[in-house]
Amino acid sequence: MTETIYIEQAVADHPRTAALLARYPRAARIDCERYGEIFNRKAQNFRLQKRRPALILAEKHSGRVLPAPARYALGAKYNYYFSHMLNCPYDCRYCFLQGMFRSAHYVLFVNYEDFINDMQAVVDGSPAKTAHFFSGYDCDSLALDPVTGFSRAFLPFFEKNKKALLELRTKSAQIRALIKRQPSANVVIAFSFTPARIAGALEHRAPGVDKRLRAMLELQQAGWQIGLRFDPLIYTADFRRQYGGLFKRLFEQLDPSLTHSVSLGSFRLPRDYFRRIERLYPDEKLFSSPLAEADRMVGYRADIRAELLDFCRTQIMRHVPAEKFFPCEAVN
Repeated sequence: MTETIYIEQAVADHPRTAALLARYPRAARIDCERYGEIFNRKAQNFRLQKRRPALILAEKHSGRVLPAPARYALGAKYNYYFSHMLNCPYDCRYCFLQGMFRSAHYVLFVNYEDFINDMQAVVDGSPAKTAHFFSGYDCDSLALDPVTGFSRAFLPFFEKNKKALLELRTKSAQIRALIKRQPSANVVIAFSFTPARIAGALEHRAPGVDKRLRAMLELQQAGWQIGLRFDPLIYTADFRRQYGGLFKRLFEQLDPSLTHSVSLGSFRLPRDYFRRIERLYPDEKLFSSPLAEADRMVGYRADIRAELLDFCRTQIMRHVPAEKFFPCEAVN
């Protein structure tokens, strides 16, 4: 339940703001000039805010569509990401957002139309090329979809622009809005997975493996393409048994013809983000794993990382053709 809503003056009269305020009539409403006054201020208690995050309604003025990070791609030359929202209702211990943002509040940029106009400009600027757009980098694409109306607003753009592809990355089972629509061949619903025992220990508040699998099967039955994202891979002493069992279960039940792509990458964080998250969770066992720092990144030692990536790649390639496999970091 949202108890507090901050509202930028610039979006106070936006129709999407009015709809959200009507959804939460009992929420306290606080005006602000810019969302950074609330979201970026110092000395915030991230853990305390995570228990009762506020909703901040704001306008994204620039940087709405940005080049995607290296290897965050599915085979296209032109790759972009966009974030209609900052932060996530789930509480995954490995999530880099906890190290990047000072606040656990949700920021929702209500000016969706400006995002769509920017994406149209990208598509119009390269009419002979395919452009891929990724949602879910700074938030979960679907976790709050019933509240934000995100998919309902953005999917029509991709229905009209067949040379553009959209990836919606999620751990959510909030798929009702998608099931109600005709599936689009250029939209991929990409689910992130770790084995059930690891998910139970690290992915707090997120739907379990069973719920995600049921959501994927329902989407495939409706004709949607799905993606599998094993990123980050988490090392445990019995990772072969845990990941081997997860791969077997997923690939035995999913329709390969509607499985668009599979990607994987090991646990890794920018050094500064890692230090901040480590301070938030000093007793978290994940951070006592065999980690090492290189090039200002913290991740598993090279030997552990290679062992983990090589095993998972070998298992995945038994079920997926090479053209559908997109590692997020180099594998041998």
